[in-house]
Amino acid sequence: MEFPQYDELYVVSDLHMGGAHADFQILRETDRLARFIRWVAEQRPGDRVALVLNGDVVDTLAEDVEGYVAVENAVAVVGGILARPSFAPVWDALADLVQTPRRALVIVVGNHDVELAFPTVQHLILSRLAGENLEARARVEFATVGAGYTCVVGTARVFCTHGNEVDPWNYVRYEDLSRAARRLNCGRSLDPSDWEPNAGTKMVKEVMNEVKRSYAWIDLLKPETQAAVGVLLVLDPSQVGKITRLPAIVGELARGAREYDGRLGAEGFVSPSSATSRGASVAQLLGAHLAEGLTAGADDMLLAAEQNYQTPRPARSPEDATLGAPRLIWDRITGWITGVGKDEALRRALLDWLADDKTFDVDVRDDTFKRVTASIGDGIDFVVTGHTHLERAIDMGGGRYYFNCGTWIRLLRFTNAMLEDTAAFRPVYDVLADGKMSTIDAASFGGAPFVLDRTSAVCIKTDPRGVVGSLVHVDGTGRTVTSVTDFVRP
Repeated sequence: MEFPQYDELYVVSDLHMGGAHADFQILRETDRLARFIRWVAEQRPGDRVALVLNGDVVDTLAEDVEGYVAVENAVAVVGGILARPSFAPVWDALADLVQTPRRALVIVVGNHDVELAFPTVQHLILSRLAGENLEARARVEFATVGAGYTCVVGTARVFCTHGNEVDPWNYVRYEDLSRAARRLNCGRSLDPSDWEPNAGTKMVKEVMNEVKRSYAWIDLLKPETQAAVGVLLVLDPSQVGKITRLPAIVGELARGAREYDGRLGAEGFVSPSSATSRGASVAQLLGAHLAEGLTAGADDMLLAAEQNYQTPRPARSPEDATLGAPRLIWDRITGWITGVGKDEALRRALLDWLADDKTFDVDVRDDTFKRVTASIGDGIDFVVTGHTHLERAIDMGGGRYYFNCGTWIRLLRFTNAMLEDTAAFRPVYDVLADGKMSTIDAASFGGAPFVLDRTSAVCIKTDPRGVVGSLVHVDGTGRTVTSVTDFVRP
């Protein structure tokens, strides 16, 4: 028994439990999730059943944490999330699951919950779920060293990993994370400057979080993707000063692109000196329309802005001092936005983000699929990721299959009809400009809710046909799953 063996396995990802206030919380279906967890615990009572939480279970980046990672106060931060009434039903249901014989709970680390790698936080979670019940504690397993989680269902080998391991935006340096854990265990502190965050974390903490206080829904757009910064600048031009931070963020992105290669494969860590950078440019982050508004040379202009930001020159006016960058850049950005109207500028920025959009096609072989499957060995029959928030079900051939189990947070879907022209987009703009999550939840366009009702999971189980892997949707009761795609491995 080289790996844990189960008869039925369920995988969910990207719950993102975090945020002190309702309008800062992107997980909505907590009661549904709690009912689903209890339903999983009831399946096949005489067999072994496991639930894998495949990364970004909690979201400490949504918490009011000084610096990029909670270290000395990690227990307080995660403990606050566990105790928050918004999320308590989920943790109550998980506690019931681990109290059930022949059930198992596996918690995989992601990029929004790196504190789960700390032994102190793991002890906190074990105490919350199992108290002093040693048998229940033994049913909980943490996979927090960046190696994913491997188990066997029937005759099939299953590999679960969050997916950020192959994302240059959100690659976690697990060696540094282990060092932080060692320091905590031996009573030493970790200076915040010792922790170098990835580009995605920098983007969230330095650019996104302040904007989210007015536009909480911005997280639902996967803001680290192309043109997201343009969306932010259109919505709130007062945030334009933050554009000076982009070159440093892009520099960290390039570093992450050099370091993540081969991380999941046998080749191991690839040093920055021998790897090839696949970073993005500042102009790519802005999107084609906004970069065009800056004219050619956007990267050079923004590099000059960053240099000016680091070594400020005497300001000609209080406004110059506030922006900390050449007036020309800000005039071009805000002039482009105001020249076409904010509603039209936002429509164009979203068109950048949604160019050739296949976001919700489950068989799209996206970057996460390509990079993860290139890293795994032939002995893996089912691979399950998360991270992108986009469900996938792909037959790799040869009796091998790939799933992304999507997310349980809200998802927004912009249709071609919504973005067709300024007039069609105006009602959508009014909802987005309001900024409140409650307004987003209540909105509908073309007779369909703006927020997709889509809570996804992956199920891999034995049955008379062999081992069956399924992408499923969980309905509002939390107790009925509908298969989207089934793969059968005889």
